Amino acid sequence: MKKPEKRRVFAIIGIAVLVGIYALTMIFALMKSPEAKALLMASIYCTIAVPVILYGILLITRNARGGKGQEEEGNGDPDRKRNDS
Repeated sequence: MKKPEKRRVFAIIGIAVLVGIYALTMIFALMKSPEAKALLMASIYCTIAVPVILYGILLITRNARGGKGQEEEGNGDPDRKRNDS
Protein backbone atom coordinates (compact mmCIF):
# COMPACT_ATOMS: atom_id res chain seq x y z
CA MET A 1 0.00 0.00 0.00
CA LYS A 2 1.41 3.38 -1.00
CA LYS A 3 1.87 6.22 1.47
CA PRO A 4 -0.95 8.44 0.07
CA GLU A 5 -3.32 5.46 0.17
CA LYS A 6 -2.48 4.86 3.85
CA ARG A 7 -3.15 8.50 4.61
CA ARG A 8 -6.50 8.32 2.86
CA VAL A 9 -7.49 5.19 4.79
CA PHE A 10 -6.48 6.75 8.13
CA ALA A 11 -8.34 9.95 7.22
CA ILE A 12 -11.52 8.01 6.47
CA ILE A 13 -11.18 6.08 9.73
CA GLY A 14 -10.69 9.36 11.60
CA ILE A 15 -13.77 10.88 10.01
CA ALA A 16 -15.81 7.81 10.94
CA VAL A 17 -14.62 7.99 14.57
CA LEU A 18 -15.47 11.69 14.85
CA VAL A 19 -18.91 11.21 13.28
CA GLY A 20 -19.50 8.34 15.70
CA ILE A 21 -18.52 10.51 18.66
CA TYR A 22 -20.89 13.27 17.49
CA ALA A 23 -23.73 10.77 17.00
CA LEU A 24 -23.16 9.30 20.47
CA THR A 25 -23.22 12.81 21.94
CA MET A 26 -26.66 13.38 20.43
CA ILE A 27 -27.93 9.98 21.60
CA PHE A 28 -26.64 10.50 25.14
CA ALA A 29 -28.20 13.98 25.27
CA LEU A 30 -31.61 12.48 24.50
CA MET A 31 -31.38 9.47 26.83
CA LYS A 32 -33.34 9.36 30.05
CA SER A 33 -31.38 7.06 32.29
CA PRO A 34 -29.28 7.54 35.43
CA GLU A 35 -26.03 7.15 33.48
CA ALA A 36 -27.04 9.56 30.72
CA LYS A 37 -25.43 12.65 32.26
CA ALA A 38 -22.10 10.93 32.86
CA LEU A 39 -22.11 9.45 29.35
CA LEU A 40 -22.97 12.84 27.85
CA MET A 41 -20.13 14.54 29.71
CA ALA A 42 -17.68 11.85 28.61
CA SER A 43 -18.85 12.18 25.03
CA ILE A 44 -18.52 15.98 25.07
CA TYR A 45 -15.03 15.60 26.52
CA CYS A 46 -14.09 13.17 23.72
CA THR A 47 -15.57 15.53 21.13
CA ILE A 48 -13.02 18.12 22.21
CA ALA A 49 -10.09 15.97 23.37
CA VAL A 50 -9.80 13.49 20.47
CA PRO A 51 -9.28 16.10 17.70
CA VAL A 52 -6.89 18.09 19.90
CA ILE A 53 -4.81 14.99 20.68
CA LEU A 54 -4.77 13.95 17.02
CA TYR A 55 -3.65 17.45 16.00
CA GLY A 56 -0.89 17.33 18.61
CA ILE A 57 0.31 13.97 17.29
CA LEU A 58 0.31 15.41 13.77
CA LEU A 59 2.45 18.36 14.88
CA ILE A 60 4.89 16.14 16.75
CA THR A 61 5.36 13.74 13.83
CA ARG A 62 5.74 16.62 11.39
CA ASN A 63 8.44 18.22 13.56
CA ALA A 64 10.17 14.88 14.13
CA ARG A 65 10.58 14.51 10.37
CA GLY A 66 12.31 17.86 10.06
CA GLY A 67 9.33 20.17 9.70
CA LYS A 68 8.82 19.64 6.00
CA GLY A 69 5.21 19.69 4.92
CA GLN A 70 3.70 17.62 2.16
CA GLU A 71 4.01 20.46 -0.36
CA GLU A 72 7.68 21.11 0.39
CA GLU A 73 8.68 17.46 0.02
CA GLY A 74 7.01 17.16 -3.34
CA ASN A 75 4.72 14.37 -2.14
CA GLY A 76 1.59 16.27 -3.07
CA ASP A 77 -0.29 15.83 -6.31
CA PRO A 78 1.92 13.77 -8.66
CA ASP A 79 0.32 15.41 -11.70
CA ARG A 80 1.25 18.88 -10.47
CA LYS A 81 4.59 20.06 -11.79
CA ARG A 82 6.94 21.76 -9.40
CA ASN A 83 7.95 25.30 -10.22
CA ASP A 84 11.32 26.16 -8.63
CA SER A 85 11.72 29.62 -10.16
